[in-house]
Amino acid sequence: MKRPVKSWSGRSGLSKVDLYTRVTAYMLLWAAVLVLGLLLLIRPIRHDAPPLLVVVAPLLDLANGVLCHRLLRRAMDAYLRPGTVIPPREVLPAAAVAAATTGAVLLAASATDLAELLPGMLAAALMPFLAGHCLLHRLRFVALHQALLAGVLLLLVPLTGLSRGQSLAAVVTVVFLTGWLAFTVRLSLWVLGVVFELREARDVQARLAVAEERLRFGRDLHDILGRNLSVIALKSELAVQLARRERPEAVDQMIEVQRIARESQREVRDVVRGYREADLRVELEGARGVLDAAGIDCAVDSPGPALDLPAEVQAALGWVVRETTTNVLRHGDARRCAIAVREERDAVLLTVENDGVRTGDGMDRGMGTGVGTATGVAAGAGTGLVGLRERLAAVGGTLDAGPGADGTFLVTARIPVARAEVRR
Repeated sequence: MKRPVKSWSGRSGLSKVDLYTRVTAYMLLWAAVLVLGLLLLIRPIRHDAPPLLVVVAPLLDLANGVLCHRLLRRAMDAYLRPGTVIPPREVLPAAAVAAATTGAVLLAASATDLAELLPGMLAAALMPFLAGHCLLHRLRFVALHQALLAGVLLLLVPLTGLSRGQSLAAVVTVVFLTGWLAFTVRLSLWVLGVVFELREARDVQARLAVAEERLRFGRDLHDILGRNLSVIALKSELAVQLARRERPEAVDQMIEVQRIARESQREVRDVVRGYREADLRVELEGARGVLDAAGIDCAVDSPGPALDLPAEVQAALGWVVRETTTNVLRHGDARRCAIAVREERDAVLLTVENDGVRTGDGMDRGMGTGVGTATGVAAGAGTGLVGLRERLAAVGGTLDAGPGADGTFLVTARIPVARAEVRR
């Protein structure tokens, strides 16, 4: 089933840059095809050129546009995915039609007086192919091919009846126009490639942060359980040996095993509790630092008294900040994010609002992982939202998430707190 075509406003920033770059390249290609098609229909060519050439030349121009459009699309995909090789059978047809179109232009010029229009017509015939060709090779090879093209044109253009000076001027003009096109297309794709790499680096950064936290949790569990489990294994083995000899010390060893097992269980609970708890003040500062490092303007509004809250309230709000920050990084294309903590009447309110929302993205995936609040779809889906609501419900709080004003996404957490509980 075909994917629905997204509107411009429904695309992410990266998708907009990608679409703009590709459409611009296609427009340059088809502008050259259109210009050449119109020039092939002017009166001197219609009246003075052979009838067969008058019919065939516009058809070659159209075929040149179609085949070179396909080549350009494949060339852009290959340029953005290093290592992709386009087989010669996909390049040769476009090259052959471009050469035939160029030959038709030279024949038309030899049959009519097109000294002033010839440079533009030759450039328009070659541009569609060179737009994709410049992406298939390294810069030095592209420059070499441009030099070879100039040499061939220096041999062919004088055959149209132009003087040596006119031929040289025509070749220089063609080389300049085609070189400008190659530079423009290649530079645009290079910029797009850099944008893709930056986006991938940001995603990798978010995944590394999650992996680092998992490693820390695993390391803590290993440090706690490794020693205790070794002691339990040794004492259990000793108790077995003593029991076989019917020694009463076996009971003492098993009691010790029981004590160590209970102590290990308590220590694991402490580790998990520390892993699950979050300090609001630390999370706010961390969110500001992480978002600023990612190039996202983060404004944190947190008056001092609003942070002087009971520990369980701070932990619940800290998790909201942590997860929303993670998802602002991983989903959407935010340029700004505003986090505010303020005291209302008998309640504390935390709001997180960001722009760069991508419609239909983020919530189900981000919430499904248990990290991230989501950006961009209706609230209420995903296990992450459920987890946040459970944390807030444990302290009597509520969570609302959904589209805000001006295409933003707003997460609101509200926890009732008696004024006597707010330590000033």
